[in-house]
Amino acid sequence: MSDIAARMNRLFNPDSGRCLDIAVDHGFFGEAAFLPGIEDLRSAVDTLIEAAPDAIQLTVGQARLLQGRGGRERPALVLRTDIANVYGSPLPDHMFDLTIPEPGLAGVRLDAACVVVNLFDLPGQPRVREACIRAVLEAKKDCERYNMPLMVEPLVMKDSGTGGYGVNGDVSKIVPLVRQAVELGADIIKADPTDNPDDYHEVIRIATGIPVLVRGGGRVADEELFRRTEAVLAQGASGIVYGRNIIQHPNPAGMTRALMAMLHDGVDAAGALAILAAAS
Repeated sequence: MSDIAARMNRLFNPDSGRCLDIAVDHGFFGEAAFLPGIEDLRSAVDTLIEAAPDAIQLTVGQARLLQGRGGRERPALVLRTDIANVYGSPLPDHMFDLTIPEPGLAGVRLDAACVVVNLFDLPGQPRVREACIRAVLEAKKDCERYNMPLMVEPLVMKDSGTGGYGVNGDVSKIVPLVRQAVELGADIIKADPTDNPDDYHEVIRIATGIPVLVRGGGRVADEELFRRTEAVLAQGASGIVYGRNIIQHPNPAGMTRALMAMLHDGVDAAGALAILAAAS
């Protein structure tokens, strides 16, 4: 067993080898548009814990809502350790990405299964990418000190046309940034879906054996989300990191259970829709 395997094993289901990580760390970024569904974060986390995903992604200030719960079966903690101001519209004059001090140690203190940092590729903002690379390198050094797995989130963005950034699903842009994240020492990759889901095997291949979790992004229709999930799993993804598509859903628990059935029981998109309908 490798030095980080014990923590990695807490993230990934032992039978399927996959992980559902539900991100509810959006308040870290200071954007009002990210808060619907998590205004009462304690209640939202309690609902998710009862639905039993593999992991819940929280910040240093809110990890207590998960880790304060008793019992051995609670989801693993994925700890968000950096904060950026690149999601607003219009964009600020100065953009940044800042990492908390000693992220690996923070993960140990909060009993996290891994910590996560960003690797942005933003149009016309090479300094933000440089700051991210420095942050990943520093986080890797600290994580190695404590045998803490490092999740890197390579995000390629494009001008949205409305004064902000949107997701760039161009596989030719995603692939080199994912590879850079692996080269920098990522133990887990969290990456955007490609515009054509059938291209996702290229992202998996470029990660050279490092597990890839697919990011959910903004809210979409249930059918689209399940179809996308089925497609990326078929292409070799090791799981998903969804936030708003779960926490902003009318039935977050039902959505969680439907997605868990897809990841761990081999249920297809139609089956997931049926599970969700039965839970409503």
